[in-house]
Amino acid sequence: MKRRDFVTKTTSASVALSLFGLYTCKNSEKEKKQLNSTSKDASLFFKMSLAQWSLHRALFGNKMNNLDFASKSRSFGFEGLEYVNGFFKDKANDMSYLKEMNLRAINEGQQNVLIMIDGEGHLADANTSKRLEAIENHYKWIEAAHFLGCHAIRVNLAGGLNKDEAVKASVDSLNTLSDFAKGSKINVLVENHGGFSSNGKWMTDVFSQIENKNCGTLPDFGNFCIEKDKDGICVEEYDRYQGMKELLPYAKAVSAKSYNFNKKGEDTVINYYKMMKMVKESGYTGFVGVEYEGDILPEEKGIELTRDLLVRVGKQLS
Repeated sequence: MKRRDFVTKTTSASVALSLFGLYTCKNSEKEKKQLNSTSKDASLFFKMSLAQWSLHRALFGNKMNNLDFASKSRSFGFEGLEYVNGFFKDKANDMSYLKEMNLRAINEGQQNVLIMIDGEGHLADANTSKRLEAIENHYKWIEAAHFLGCHAIRVNLAGGLNKDEAVKASVDSLNTLSDFAKGSKINVLVENHGGFSSNGKWMTDVFSQIENKNCGTLPDFGNFCIEKDKDGICVEEYDRYQGMKELLPYAKAVSAKSYNFNKKGEDTVINYYKMMKMVKESGYTGFVGVEYEGDILPEEKGIELTRDLLVRVGKQLS
């Protein structure tokens, strides 16, 4: 799609959404006030969103679909939505579908926060032609994020074979993507998500060379495994607290990964108080996304426990 055509369609859709929003607010003002009173806590220094990956078993199992996400997030009391492109991978250019996503979010009093992008190629690929193709593949998601009113997309830096060469490739890819995203006011964010990107020092080397202010990090509490063996067991892991310290200066989003919980409602792997203390001390006050990835509890229970743990720790730090 040509950018001129995209802007035209986006403008028309924005007008339609504005009219719809006026109608919705007029007819459900009381309901939305009630929702806001339960989904926001003024004592917290951050806002809470739900990462769609928390529900990946239900989504992959066809027990819910992407359009159900806003309603599900509202039911847990969140106020923000963090989408995963894999759950609507063929809809990036489908304006009707994206409009429906927006309407669902508005109806449920939710804010579209970001889209996590996977499966569009490696942005640190040693093969230049493949890397340039990957950059091109991300453009449509920047445009989709703009249409949805998100502030960011999350990308991955994968494909590099040599640390130094991967830094150069990553810097070029990120500068190119964030240049493209400037006009849409979209941030391009990198998550620590395996390989070199789970090495905080390597990420610092990358971001110390980034030119654009709309490019940053999305530190994840749990993704600090650099290398796994053939059975999926981590054989090289970066210190998660050191990694968070190194990623937070560039953060424009934060992912509160969780796994399993003890009887006190604490994560058995991650010290949430320590993590959130670093988040607060960094000056970050935006959305913190709940991303439950455990395999013992039902997804909804894991989401609830992660949410409650965040709230408890947030109040302790306020």
